[in-house]
Amino acid sequence: MADIAAIAARLDEAALGARAIAQITGQEGELPLAEAYEIQRAAIDRRLARGATLVGVKMGFTSEAKMIQMGLKDQIWGRLTSDMVVVNGAAIERARFIHPRVEPEVAVRLKAPLAGEVTRAEALAAVDAVAAALEIIDSRYENFRFALGDVVADNASSSAFVTGPWLAPDTDVSDVAMTMRVDGELVETGTSAAILGDPIRSLIAAARLAGAAGLVLQPGWTIMLGGATAAAAIGDARSVSLDAGHLGRVGFTIEGGAA
Repeated sequence: MADIAAIAARLDEAALGARAIAQITGQEGELPLAEAYEIQRAAIDRRLARGATLVGVKMGFTSEAKMIQMGLKDQIWGRLTSDMVVVNGAAIERARFIHPRVEPEVAVRLKAPLAGEVTRAEALAAVDAVAAALEIIDSRYENFRFALGDVVADNASSSAFVTGPWLAPDTDVSDVAMTMRVDGELVETGTSAAILGDPIRSLIAAARLAGAAGLVLQPGWTIMLGGATAAAAIGDARSVSLDAGHLGRVGFTIEGGAA
């Protein structure tokens, strides 16, 4: 059995110092999914002890191609904390990250608790607002390489997120064209339909998976529903923007260099 506390501390310190570490599985051997989620929780608990708060969850591996690549039949998820929030249009420090990438997403904000097996109607009834969003992912592992247990333990690579204008909950998010630019250069185009065929299916999965871990999705939380395209490397870029049609625009700028 893995040393949950020790591995959680290793990952937390890697994130704090923006320093890559070796894969857990490369050092410890196979890491069962249940233990990986325990490591994730313990690492986030260290962050909460420093004063951050839980503000939502993020979904990962929400495309069929990615699930097949990873040998999965289900999505993975991670926790979002208040120190990961980036205001739309604001600047972030490049030194916070190791080798960051960015992907376009759809986010929802909840107005009611959601947990366990829920219907589509129940999921929609819990939504307070929807938005286009960008997630900055930043694996704490060397060369952005990991096995399934590694990435789950590492909070599904989540590092920061920014949401665009919040819109009415009945705004259609099922097939929204998305165009992402880095330093003004087109890097990815896609549609929100790539998120499990319909982003609301990802919300239903979030309630189920978090609920299985004893976590109830709370009113006011943001749920990041997964990437609509592949992630693009940020590198030394200075700006990232997303045009999501009727969902509006969202973006951020980057200051400074790598740590």
